Amino acid sequence: MLPTIYDGSGQQPAERMALHAGAFSAIFENGALRYIRLGDHEILRGIYAAVRDHNWGTVPATRHIHTLDIRADSFDIQFVSEHHQDDVHFVWEGAITGGEDGTMRFRFDGKSLTSFKRNRIGFCVLHPVTLAGASCTLVHVDGHSEACVFPAQIAPFQPFLDIRAITHTILPGLRVEVRMEGDTFETEDQRNWTDASYKTYCTPLGDPFPVQLAAGAEIHQSVTVRLLGHPPEIRVDERRLTLRVDPQVARPLPAIGLGMSTIAETLIPREIERLKVLHLAHLRLDMHVDVNSESTLQRATETVRALSCKLELAVHLGDNSAAELGRARSIVDALGTPLTRWLILREGANATPRETVVLARHLLAASEIPIAAGTNGFFTQINRERPPSDLVDWVVYALSPQVHAFDNASLVETFLTQTTTVESARAFSLGRQIAVSPVTLKVRWNPASTVDDAPLPLDILPRQVDARQMSLFGAAWTLGSLKALAVADSVTYFETVGWLGVMESEMGSPLPVLFPSFPGGVFPMYHVFAAVGDFAEGEVLRSVSSDPLLFDGLLLRHGEKIRILLANYTQERHSITLTGLNRRFAVRSLDETNAEIAMREPESFRASPGITVEAVNASLDIELLPYALVCLDALV
Repeated sequence: MLPTIYDGSGQQPAERMALHAGAFSAIFENGALRYIRLGDHEILRGIYAAVRDHNWGTVPATRHIHTLDIRADSFDIQFVSEHHQDDVHFVWEGAITGGEDGTMRFRFDGKSLTSFKRNRIGFCVLHPVTLAGASCTLVHVDGHSEACVFPAQIAPFQPFLDIRAITHTILPGLRVEVRMEGDTFETEDQRNWTDASYKTYCTPLGDPFPVQLAAGAEIHQSVTVRLLGHPPEIRVDERRLTLRVDPQVARPLPAIGLGMSTIAETLIPREIERLKVLHLAHLRLDMHVDVNSESTLQRATETVRALSCKLELAVHLGDNSAAELGRARSIVDALGTPLTRWLILREGANATPRETVVLARHLLAASEIPIAAGTNGFFTQINRERPPSDLVDWVVYALSPQVHAFDNASLVETFLTQTTTVESARAFSLGRQIAVSPVTLKVRWNPASTVDDAPLPLDILPRQVDARQMSLFGAAWTLGSLKALAVADSVTYFETVGWLGVMESEMGSPLPVLFPSFPGGVFPMYHVFAAVGDFAEGEVLRSVSSDPLLFDGLLLRHGEKIRILLANYTQERHSITLTGLNRRFAVRSLDETNAEIAMREPESFRASPGITVEAVNASLDIELLPYALVCLDALV
């Protein structure tokens, strides 16, 4: 067992096995291939097979490996994957081989043991987002070829259809072909959901779904990866992990806020005092206008006044939109609620319709408060149904790193794409300001859901709750997300109090075995927001990690003050070197050795002076414990 504070689970991560097939390298993990590379060139982000139920849920698997033959330049792996949940019972045999010539083949032979409805069963192939703008060749199912380009801007709909194979260039004179058999495949731009890949999947979305799969039905597929040309001699040198800082490149730190707690109607004085430390720009309130709206808005108004911030008011309008919005406006005016923006949403719509924004413009014309429109769902929704940028001041969308994959490494992979969503939104929104709101570890609302969520047993965590919220990994992920979304104008994270928040309630966790927090304590991510909040209205300076899937850093400046925040995204210790600053620093760490005191007594932890270190020749070595965060304050 690992310390629970690592990622909330106390469990070892899935075992990873290094594989080699000629010049190719890859990782075998959880029945999938990940990070297929030719030296430093990433060829594919992954190949895996999934069983999706009638609601796009991923049916979990139990795997049994019965052949594991890993050689220096080839391999042979065979296993059985069993998926059994509710009425779904599907079993498939997987065989993965890699030859000395670099050819890799992944075979899927499956059979349904029950009759059930499915949306998709079979392979997904992930091309990395580093291919954005790169040319490729498609071979279609009928055999004809077509020259294409991986989309540079995030494509709202499938860029490639009717696929049998995709070929792209790795190096001059060297290409790689990925051939998929057993079904018709098509590609979607997974950056829409912040996945760091273009996903080529089986069973076109244009086909009807869900489909009834009869007991005894069989599915057979394969994916073959092969080199076209002769690879050069590949040499991968051991490189020291570095964070290079560049104080000459800066951008404003976005306004940062939190969501109002959904478990606590009012905050106690100690919670208010702890939230003041974060220097929040705003709190978000989601409101459906009803008989309780006045009391709800009054409590929210009192809270933001106590915190000296403003309210981001998300109004969810129904069939009587004019009366509902008029009522909300009258309550806000009567209370004198300090708003940072009206966020106009329409119930039942993926994105705010133009007519709803026109109505809001008319009813709120005299308020002089900015109007935002967009979606309560993913970036996908505003990419496919663009908000009326000519009528709004802000464009808004929500973000969650867990749509298609749920392991720690996949969550870390989303950072690059979080940045890309903001850049794409700004590109099609006439330069309007971008608010990412809210950012949550788990999806709050799934626009793709085909059925209502059934009630869950009382002894498992609610669907929106992730035990990583109270963990060191949760804090490290938050720091990475803050860096990624520094290109936005405003970002709203999580909530204030409770297991969706940055601190625990006085009552503690309703399920302490599954969500092991300290009653009345804070979560490690609280200290990330506090450290960044000290630099509110400051700047984010450029910093570049040599391996952003392992660690990264955020460089902040406000006047003469400079702070560097580092995060280790893994359970391995890392030695990193900071370059670019000739300074003395006061250094404080948040890790497994002091996390409990930091959570129970955040005031004492923040008052600790740390130790003093000095860069030599603009270089400083720092040790990062598993999932650790390190704060370096430049000394005058």
